[in-house]
Amino acid sequence: MTMDTAFNFFGDSASTMLTLMVFLATTTLAFSVMAYARVHGAVKRRAAGVRADSGEQGGGLRGSSVKVAQRLVEYTARHYSSADTKDMKALRRRLVLAGIYDARGVAYFFLARTGLAVGLAIAVFLFAPVSHAGSSFWLFVGVAGIAGYIAPSIYLDRRIAKRRDEHRSGFPDFMDLLVVCADAGLSMEAALDRVGRELGVSYPSLSANIHMATLEIRAGRTLTEALDHLGDRLGLDEARSFATLIQQSIELGSSITDALRVYSDDMRHKRLSRAEEKAYALPAKLSVPMMVCIFPVLFVVILLPVVVRLYTGNF
Repeated sequence: MTMDTAFNFFGDSASTMLTLMVFLATTTLAFSVMAYARVHGAVKRRAAGVRADSGEQGGGLRGSSVKVAQRLVEYTARHYSSADTKDMKALRRRLVLAGIYDARGVAYFFLARTGLAVGLAIAVFLFAPVSHAGSSFWLFVGVAGIAGYIAPSIYLDRRIAKRRDEHRSGFPDFMDLLVVCADAGLSMEAALDRVGRELGVSYPSLSANIHMATLEIRAGRTLTEALDHLGDRLGLDEARSFATLIQQSIELGSSITDALRVYSDDMRHKRLSRAEEKAYALPAKLSVPMMVCIFPVLFVVILLPVVVRLYTGNF
């Protein structure tokens, strides 16, 4: 049937015929697009499933290495978490003083110690510019292993000393702000929260520990217990004395504001005394650089003309 015959058949309904053909063409195109999108989506889902399976199975060197490292850390953490000896308690306390609160911190410490000791010893064994036959070579290897073994402990000590200095320098400011908050009518819990937020810029470590104390109070611990834990984390005798002061003030029913004001003055005097002590110790510390760097130059300047005249014979 030709187009003219179709038009003659439909007569005046030629526009209806054209509309029907456009509808069929549009429907066919829509179904084709939908079928393509469905097939493409199925292919993408299958590819994603293959990648997920390969990732779960550790396909690749990087995935296998990460999985082995995680298993090693978990095994070490389980092994040392069950140990409750005196040395383990001391190490956990040092980690807390250093600001490492992760439960796997002990495992990381021993893994770092073992890895550094073995790694430095192997590095010296492979790259040391000393003959392997000599005894000095094995001495270098042993020294490198010992250095790697004690390096994590030295890092912990330096970190503890740095944080302790920050806590000691910021504790008088902490007491002054507590006095201001107590005079303003805030409770001790609210004062700790406010002071912790105020010290966040100047003393971030001290602020973090104060925030942890406020979280302990909100979790149900008493104020004295939270302050005792705060003193243990800070590692300062001043913080432990502060916890004892608050406990005695609560038990005896005395004014906490007056006790805070007296203790704040004491902290301020202690900080001034430490500054004066450092100033008085400065001349003694400068004597060594003067003897090493300045006095030899003076001796050369004074005695060199005499030595030259003695050498040349011109007295």
